[in-house]
Formats: sequence, structure tokens, C-alpha cells
Amino acid sequence: MSSIVSRARSSSLPNFLAWRALGFRTICSGGLGIAPSSSPPASAGIKILESFKEEFEVGSRVVTLETGKIARFANGSVVLGMDETKVLSTVTCAKSKSPGDFLPLTVDYQEKMFAQGLIPNTYMRREGAPKERELLCGRLIDRPIRPLFPSGFYHEIMANVLSSDGKQDPDILAANAASTALMLSDVPWGGPIGVIRLGRIGGQIVVNPTMDELSSSDLHLIYACTRDKTMMIDVQAREITEKDLAAALRLAHPEAVKYIDPQIRLAAKAGKQKKEYKLSMLSEKTLEKVTDLAAERIESVFTDPSRGKFERGEALENIGKDVEKVFEEEGDQESLSILPKAVDTVRKKIVRSRMISEGFRVDGRHLDEVRPIYCESHHLPALHGSALFSRGDTQVLCTITLGAPGDAQRLDSLVGPPKKKFMLHYTFPPFCTDEVGKKLGLNRREVGHGTLAEKALLAVMPPEEDFPYTVRINSEVMASDGSTSMASVCGGSMALMDAGISLRAHVAGVSVGLVTDVDPSSGEIKDYRIVTDILGLEDHLGDMDFKIAGTRTGVTASQLDIKPAGIPLDIVCESLENARKARLQILDHMEREINSPRDQQCRLATLKYTNDALRNLIGPMGALKRKIEEETGARLSIDDGTLTIVAKNQAVMDKAQEKVDYIIGREIVVGGVYKGTVTSIKEYGAFVEFNGGQQGLLHMSELSHEPVSKVSDVLHIGKYITMMCIDTDVRGNIKLSLKALLPKPTSRPEKLPVVKEAVSVETSSFGETVASLPSVVEPPQKSKLAVPAVVIRTAVECDEAEKSSSVDKNTKPKRAATVKPDRKPKSTASKQTVKEDETLNSTATEESRDDCGDTLTQDDKLKCTSLENNSNIVSSSKGKKPSRKEKQSDNEAGESPSISARKLKIGTEMTAKVHQIRTHGLVLDLGGGIRGMYKFEGDEETEFEIGDTLQVKCTSFSSKGIPVMALVDEEDV
Repeated sequence: MSSIVSRARSSSLPNFLAWRALGFRTICSGGLGIAPSSSPPASAGIKILESFKEEFEVGSRVVTLETGKIARFANGSVVLGMDETKVLSTVTCAKSKSPGDFLPLTVDYQEKMFAQGLIPNTYMRREGAPKERELLCGRLIDRPIRPLFPSGFYHEIMANVLSSDGKQDPDILAANAASTALMLSDVPWGGPIGVIRLGRIGGQIVVNPTMDELSSSDLHLIYACTRDKTMMIDVQAREITEKDLAAALRLAHPEAVKYIDPQIRLAAKAGKQKKEYKLSMLSEKTLEKVTDLAAERIESVFTDPSRGKFERGEALENIGKDVEKVFEEEGDQESLSILPKAVDTVRKKIVRSRMISEGFRVDGRHLDEVRPIYCESHHLPALHGSALFSRGDTQVLCTITLGAPGDAQRLDSLVGPPKKKFMLHYTFPPFCTDEVGKKLGLNRREVGHGTLAEKALLAVMPPEEDFPYTVRINSEVMASDGSTSMASVCGGSMALMDAGISLRAHVAGVSVGLVTDVDPSSGEIKDYRIVTDILGLEDHLGDMDFKIAGTRTGVTASQLDIKPAGIPLDIVCESLENARKARLQILDHMEREINSPRDQQCRLATLKYTNDALRNLIGPMGALKRKIEEETGARLSIDDGTLTIVAKNQAVMDKAQEKVDYIIGREIVVGGVYKGTVTSIKEYGAFVEFNGGQQGLLHMSELSHEPVSKVSDVLHIGKYITMMCIDTDVRGNIKLSLKALLPKPTSRPEKLPVVKEAVSVETSSFGETVASLPSVVEPPQKSKLAVPAVVIRTAVECDEAEKSSSVDKNTKPKRAATVKPDRKPKSTASKQTVKEDETLNSTATEESRDDCGDTLTQDDKLKCTSLENNSNIVSSSKGKKPSRKEKQSDNEAGESPSISARKLKIGTEMTAKVHQIRTHGLVLDLGGGIRGMYKFEGDEETEFEIGDTLQVKCTSFSSKGIPVMALVDEEDV
């Protein structure tokens, strides 16, 4: 020994590394011991870190466990690797020796962006508060390891997990690493455990699937167990049957056990000796005394089903106070310190024994009976969707908010998708249990319950290509007496249908509990009862909380939490069938309330634009986009050429689209409805600016189904109107219409009021009708002239009258066939023979090119051939037949100036030219492209010629808006 000491003193190494010269193993390896003599001596200046490693295979992946190289001062530390993913897990234990009444186990999981070779996007460029995923991974580690700590162990433990990125999700690796670190530490623990992930692709089970494989899997199962018992289950599936889920659980168990033996071997090499900790245990003396004082009274409370949650709780509290007074009078301070736990133990024994022996529960239900259910959809009509779900005393209000794709939640995680468009946020306010408290940040329990309900509903959501919008479900617990997370599933499913979302099926959830009778000597289960739809008290006093959600077809999500150190897998699989029967009962109630999506309350519009156009919409620093949102109340989301508008009702949507259309417009589609501003008014119509500065023509014939004499009677510059695009051409001209959006008028009665004094135009004689103008001109005023009464006839009646007329059609218009040389060549008319209609069509076509006149066609429709065209007006009226000399004198006197359509009113006198001669009257040229009509009276001789000038006066307008003219007598002139 002296030689060993002298050799250590002569060494030039520091004192810490001098242990190597003595042949001892370093402290970092987990303890002192003689190192193998075969190891080569360390050279000067080199620090040797001895590490221990285990390598094994799970599925098709090679897993490594290594300790001793890093984090040497931690009570236990290990690095677990799979492929390129490595996880460091450390365990420390508080030095405090003061016991408590619960296990202050703290599990922290953290992902840092350096593990992916990235710098965080935060302002400080460093990681901040824990994200949702980190909280969920911490719960995943906590749930299977917590039941394995010894009863009465109340010292604080912290497990820190640091993850690096790879193809594998690091959460499973972190859970196995935490189990290994606990095995290496001196903390008393009943492990190890193994945690495995399974997927199912094409009906085949895949062990340790990658993230890419999980995207095409219909099952995502996380299973934790000891060598022979189940510890934790977490399932997300696409309506997998209970039979298939049970088969997957039985396959997962042997795969998870493969993690256990390597942990035991590594702990044997480098683990520390477990310490003896002071455990806070109940004394048999105290427990017996509490049983004598309170057992009978507690049993009477639990056997009275008329008591509600708070009545029952108040009665139990009074019993505890009475027992406490007894111990205070006796001065038994040791029993007073553990009295709450002793009273709770007595309650637990009474409730469990009654359920196992009698099959009844504290509220009087049978073991497989579901509490009374009340559900109500459309509870808040002003919201996009809402539902109120109650089961017993548990009540949850679920609301739906629909958003644009840009409202999706961003996920700054090392694995998985970067965004999440479906979110369920679960809130558990203090008032739901009649307590006082304050909401402070994210709560692990709330995040976990919300994620479970989110998984359950995600399986029945429509595909993203059919429904690309963001959905947020807010689940507010109004009252809590057990199974609030499963009530959130039921209420969320109803609220989604109330919002008009096409779910594949309703989803319901229920919690299943377990009560066991265990042999204290061997720990084996002698008897057990599965309890359906557990209360909060049954959750606290029972052994299991197995939450299962799904449709009528199968399971969509599941989560198992237990209190004892494991439950046999056979009992877990048996619970699936109990949950299925209860779920079908709940679905019956939900489907009776709402079984199909309602009409969508929210208005969602997706529009495609160029990126340049969207930049104009956003404006500098997004100012223009924010202004539109503030003014309209809508939400605008812009993403790579796509604009999504989200509004709570149609009025808000219309207002937002108007703002957008005014700035950038949208693709012009025939039949599309647009809004714009009148910029200019012409005689033939109005020009409207719309759709981001585009111009369109609103012709006066498209203003209304009723005749309109002047455009200004209907429109004015600056008026904001809604119209429809009825035509576009290759030159970019856009034709708009107001009347296309108006209801068509009802059929006219056969007999019209005589006040109108309108004359039906004889189609076979004149071969024409006029396009209706948008509104009726000023009503006819009583003229000073004696205008004879006019008989109103239909076009068919006029045709019959013409055929039966004794007037010779070939000879009567003979004089009118001669055209004077001073007439315009394009105004020349042929003889009014049987070919009168063909000649009229060709003549009117030529006139439309020069005079912008309207073409009178044979099919009773007027076709406009120019934007400068006004409606043709044809009519007839009685008047004195002028002589030939009078007509010549009128020609010599000169023509009166032309009149516009705006100035033409009843009583207006003017000089007109004979434009055409027909069998029953004259077509007069009133100037400015306007046509009027003079009707022959009886057998009046037609001594008129084309081009003759007549002095006429407007006496009325026909129902088609045609000026009815009469000849003016010389005495009146």
C-alpha cells in the first residue's frame, strides 16, 4: 500500500486524476473501484473520462445508452441515441429531509434550436418560456414514472431533458433516458420502464416509425410498461376498432420491454447505491383510531345518493374536523400531522369495498351506468358555432372560431409540421369547482387535456384541400365533477357541426375507472371492478383513469393514467369494450340534438391575385391591410398569391370585398356581381369605375326593366351601385347591367289605362319594336292640343287589321318611293312593299354607323350597334294633314335645331323629317338620332314623301318609351 501512495505522490498529475495512477475508477463513473489493470497508462496532460455504454436493437433501429462522459455531477445522467438523434437526461434529488404529503416530482423537457443547427427566431435569439410541445413531452415522461416511486417518498426530484434533432421524435427517447437516469441515481424507484412508439401503415404495424412514416399512419400509439404491467398509453388514431387497438397494445408490450434489460445492465456497471430515505408513512395506530372515529359516518355519506358533490364534500369535511378535535384534546401531534392522509385512506377503503362487494357507487349508479346527459347546440347564435354539453354535474361550453389559413398556430419545434390549423384550447377556471384562484400562464394539465380532445376531433375533420381554413375550439369548463376532457370532446364535436363544418361523424368520449382488491403480501390483484363514466371522487379514490374517445366506427384518441405500480394489460383491453358501449349511448343524445352541419355562419372567401397586386393591398408596413380590417371588422390573410377574407356575417364580407375590389380588383367574369362608382354620364348610358380602377359601360337599356328616357333620371356622378357583368370582348370592353340584378316585372294586363295614350306598333307593318329604357320618363301632362283618343291594340291585332285592309299596299306609298336628290343617301328608303322589312333592316344598319341610331328589327327587338346609340322612338297621333305647299314652305324656312333625349318632354314642339313611310303611319326623324312616330287617322291619304319637313309636337310616350307625335296646326303655331 505504501508503494501505491508513493507512486501517487510522485505523479505530476493533479490530485483528482491521481486516482488513475492508483488504479481506481473515477468518481464520475458512479463510484470508486479498482480499474482493470489492462488499461494503458494515461500520458501526462490528458484527462481520461471513463464511460459505459450499452447497445441494443428495437424494431429496425439501433439504440445506445451511454453514461459517464458528460453531466458527471448529476445524481444520474445518460445519453440515449437513435440514428442521429441524441437525448441527455439528468436526475437530481433535493437535499431537504422534510417530508410532505405529495410527491413534488418536476419533469422539464426542453428543445433548443442549436440541436437543429438554427438560431431561434425570438427577439433575444434565445429560448424562452416552455412551449406547448415541451409541456406535453414533460407530461409524457412524468405519467409513467410517477407511480413507481415508493409510497411516502416526498423529496423533490427534477429531470431535465435536452434534445437534439433527427428523424425520430425525441419524446420517446427522452422518456427512456429518464428511466435510465433514475436507475443510475441513488433515488429509490421501482423501475425501469420501457416506452415504445408504434404506427400502422397499410394495415402493418411499424415499430419506431419516423416522422414521415407517421404522416401516412392511421395509428400513433405510445406505450409504456414495466416487465409485466402497463404504465401509460397515449393513442391518436383514425377510427381504429377496439379489436385492432387491443392487438396493437399486445404487440407494443414486448417491444417496450426490450428497453428494460439494457438499463439494468448499465445500472449494474455504473449505477449508485440506492439511499435510505425517510418515508412519511401512516402508523397503524393512527389509522385504526381514525377508522373507529369516522368510518361509520363516512359510510353513511357515501351510501346516500341524494347528496351532490358539494353536499358530500361538506359532510366529509365536518367529519374530518370532528376527528381533528379529538386528536387535539389528546395532544397527539404526530397523528395530527398525518391526519388528512389518514382520513383520506379511510374514505378510500370504504368506497372501494362497497363498489367491489355491492356494485354501487357514491351517487347510486351501477358500475356501467352513464350519468344523465343534456346537450344543446347553437347555444350562442352570434358565434360561428357553439354547444353546451352536460353529463351529470360536469358542464362544458365549447365555441368555434373560424379563421384564415394565416391564423394557423406556428410551431417552433424540432420535429413535426411548422403550423397547426386545428386547435382546441381547454380552460379550467377556478369557479368551476367553487374555488378562488388566478390564471397564470400555461397549465400542464390544461394543455394535456386540450391536446387529448384535439386529437380525438382531428380524425373526423374534412381534408385540408376541401377545408383549408383555421379552426379554433375554445372549451370552457363551467362545472367540474369528473371527465371534463371527454365532455370537451362531445361539446367540441357538436360545436363544429353547428359551425357548418362537414365532420365525417360525431365524436364522443368517456372515462373508465378501475377499483382493485390487492393482496398486501404479494401485490397480486384478487378482484377488480371496471367503472364507467367516473366522478371526480372516483378518479381520486380509484386506480385508473382511462379516457377513450371515438365515433361509432372506432377509437380516435385515448389516454391512460394510473396510480398503482402498473395494471395488467388484460384489464386495459377489457376496458375498451365498456367504453364503447357507453360511447354509443352518448352519441345517441348528441345525434338527436344535431346530426348534420348547419348552414355556415361565417363567410370565408378565397381569392387569387398576383403578388404585385397583394403588395398594393398590404400597403407600407401593412398599414392599408390593417385599415381595412379596422373599418370592416373582417380578417385578411395573405399567403403566396392567395387572399383569404374571414367575416362573421355576409354584411362584413361584402364590405371587405368592396374595399379589396376598389384597391386591386379581381378577375372579371361574365355573370359576376361587382360594385363601383359612376364616373360619367352620356346620352346612351353611364361609365362606371370598379374592380380596382377598371371602366365599364352601363347602357341605358340595362338600367331597368321599365323604360327610362334619360340616364340622369336614374344615375348621377359619384353614385355607388351594384351591377352585373353581362359581356366582355377581346378589346377589353366591359358591358354592365343593373336590370340583371332586378326581379323581372310581372306580365302586363291586356287593357292598359287610357291615360297612357300609347299605341301598339304593328309589327308586320313597321317591322320594329324599341329596346326598353331603364326608367319611365316624366309622366304625360295634359296637352293644350286636342289629341284624339287612341285605341290600344296588340301587335297580333295590328297584323290582322293590316291583312284585312282594303288599301292597296303597292300603290298607296307610291309617291313616297321617290327620293329627292337633296336627301342623304344613307337615309334613302325603298317602297313599302312586301319586302319592306328587309329594306328597313339594311337601311337601319347603315344609319347606325353614321347617326348612331337604333336598328328596328323584324323580331321585335332593338339591337344597339354603337355606344353613342339612343333608343328609337316610333309612334303615331292624329293631326291635320299638311298640304304640299306648306311642306315646301317649311323646307324653305329651314330645319329647327335637333333636340336631345334629355330635353324631349311632352308638349315639346319641333321640326321633324319624314324618315320612313309605313302602311299605318310615319317614322319621323326628330334629330339627334331620335325617332318618333305619327299614326295615320282612319283612311287619311298618305301624300307624304321621305325627307318632307313637318312641324310636330310630342303628345305622349308609349309603353316602350316611344315619343307619340302629332302635327301642329297653323293656328296653333
